[in-house]
Amino acid sequence: MPFAHGAACPPSRPAAHRAMATMGEAPEPSPQAPLAVLSKVELRVSCKHLLDRDTLNKSDPCVLLLMQSQGQWMEVDRSEVIKSNLNPVFAKIFMVDYYFEEVQKLRFEVYDSHGHAGVGTHDDDFLGGMECTVGQIVAQKRVTKPLFLKYGKFAGKSTITVISEEISGNNGYVELAFRAKKLDDKDLFSKSDPFLEIYRIDDDRSEQLVYRTEVVKNNLSPIWEPFKVSLNSLCSCEEKRKLRCVVWDYDSRGKHDFIGEFFTTFEEMPRGCCIPQVQWDCMNPKYKIKKRNYKNSGVVVLLDLKVSIHRVYSFLDYIMGGCQIHFTVAIDFTASNGDPRNSCSLHYINPYQPNEYLKALVAVGEICQDYDSDKKFSALGFGARIPPKYEVSHDFAINFNPDNDECEGIQGVVESYQSCLPKIQLYGPTNVAPIISKVARVAADEERTKEASQYFILLILTDGVVTDMADTREAIVRASYLPMSIIIVGVGNADFTDMQILDGDDGILRSPKGEPVLRDIVQFVPFREFKNASPTALAKCVLAEVPKQVVEYYSYKAFPPRCPRPETPDSNLSSPQ
Repeated sequence: MPFAHGAACPPSRPAAHRAMATMGEAPEPSPQAPLAVLSKVELRVSCKHLLDRDTLNKSDPCVLLLMQSQGQWMEVDRSEVIKSNLNPVFAKIFMVDYYFEEVQKLRFEVYDSHGHAGVGTHDDDFLGGMECTVGQIVAQKRVTKPLFLKYGKFAGKSTITVISEEISGNNGYVELAFRAKKLDDKDLFSKSDPFLEIYRIDDDRSEQLVYRTEVVKNNLSPIWEPFKVSLNSLCSCEEKRKLRCVVWDYDSRGKHDFIGEFFTTFEEMPRGCCIPQVQWDCMNPKYKIKKRNYKNSGVVVLLDLKVSIHRVYSFLDYIMGGCQIHFTVAIDFTASNGDPRNSCSLHYINPYQPNEYLKALVAVGEICQDYDSDKKFSALGFGARIPPKYEVSHDFAINFNPDNDECEGIQGVVESYQSCLPKIQLYGPTNVAPIISKVARVAADEERTKEASQYFILLILTDGVVTDMADTREAIVRASYLPMSIIIVGVGNADFTDMQILDGDDGILRSPKGEPVLRDIVQFVPFREFKNASPTALAKCVLAEVPKQVVEYYSYKAFPPRCPRPETPDSNLSSPQ
């Protein structure tokens, strides 16, 4: 399955920002180490005084989180639907990446879901929206703003509150499993439909919903599904912080019946499987006062608790631990580029002005070369007839050395490109799957080392839509399981609409058999969008996703950063277990 946050109503688009955590302990970074550029932030949402759009019941609200990207709003994630509630507290936690150097605009949209189609369609009633930035939420930690309808009109007295928490580097995850026994029966003709809520009590005595279980129908001794929450979410990483746990009898109209509650702390919860299992009396304070022989309204039992301590590693953690970025460029030499001897050709070598292939190659390559210690880069070509037999090849070294396709530095790649042009015949078709598979084989060898030692970036420069789309999709799905990212730059003025399929931003890429990518590893951009911009703008755009992709891969594999190299100040630290 591709990485995405779970939700009661699944998003129609993939989550734009996915977060994963590496398991296992690691030494603390040196004080001299640069600060991580990327931080991950949890956002919790609640609303008050929502508009009531239903005739018989109250609204069934759901919140959509959107983020602005290149002037357009893209859905990031969505909450669960809460039935018949005008003051919902959503259990869903939105997780976003926070960049200090960027203005990250967010939009929260609240809908009354009717359940006929995806939330946010014309079938649902819009209850209001609010815009802000990630920076504003992080700076204030708690933001409450009014909801607005279209044309700037207030949505009555409706407000939305967003609370942020940064996921600290020494965080951990807690997996909990609960059951209950002999709960009070609140229903007349059937048994109670219980669910459990856990609240963290903060320093200001306010309560923050940590988790809400599923509803177990018609059962006074329910067993709820195990769930995982961060230690930061559960108790702010303070084991003595008080928790309030409440058991309710679910009502489809939103008027849930209170069964009972108990208070505990994370410190009181025994680790692992224990005998006897710890349990708490589920108390109804009103019954305790009124009923002389009242004992409890049932008991809640902790079936299991597992703690996994981890570091949320950053891209810099891996780079500083010695992870090398191996850069490979693949150049399109199909006939549609035009005769290189003609000034109209995309491959024409103008001594005064580099062509688009060279501009893109240099812009991306000059950044990647800083992360490769030997400064040697693989340079490949496809779609040309090559000497000596002039057979079509979709995978040849542009230095014509089949035993070593690496060039010395970016300048070496440029020189090999210029010198190979007179020796080849541009032909076709535009097949890129062979080169993706070739780099993937090398990446697969690296994966077997089970170390975060080398990550591969493949830059494909092409003037048209690939002709082996099915094979390319299959190759990308396979590559998504490997330490590898693919950047595709469209050169020239062709219609690149179909190339957006390979970029997972508008939908999950799947193989011809329907298998989804594990990670979104492809970034596609047309060069013409950067014709009048600086080379750094192109590089920033196409490389923006790479740090996240690196961290996603090693987090999925649970590979911590390697022990820093001997020449670094951290050389005396022991290797993580």
